[in-house]
Amino acid sequence: MQVELVRVDDAFHFEAVGTSAIAQHIDASTDIGGHNAGARPMEMLLMGLAGCSAIDVIVILQKQKQVIDDFRLKVEGLREKDAHPAPFKKIHITYLLKGNLNPDKVKRAIDLSMDKYCSATAQLRPTADITYSFELL
Repeated sequence: MQVELVRVDDAFHFEAVGTSAIAQHIDASTDIGGHNAGARPMEMLLMGLAGCSAIDVIVILQKQKQVIDDFRLKVEGLREKDAHPAPFKKIHITYLLKGNLNPDKVKRAIDLSMDKYCSATAQLRPTADITYSFELL
């Protein structure tokens, strides 16, 4: 896996391209001179966690012949206060699913993702307490 990061302006706006060849924009807040033209790097970590687990859960549920009509994740991260660096200390993921779904199978799919398959979880878990819940809509 490889990523290339290119500075777009004279401040903190970057364009990152990985092996998928799809550009992602990263920027800093206006408070420190950014232009708010992209996601913050730490937001991207949470987005990566959400995407990694979402793919796992959907694949597992599809294999179990579960019908997913809508699938969303909300991720909340709490970082160390007044620390440099300021890693995430707590992360909570809420899975929101709609469809013809067995709650036991949904729970099992999420457990498998978080405890066995999701590489992003494995990367973040040594420094962050990661919890999760789900709701069937």
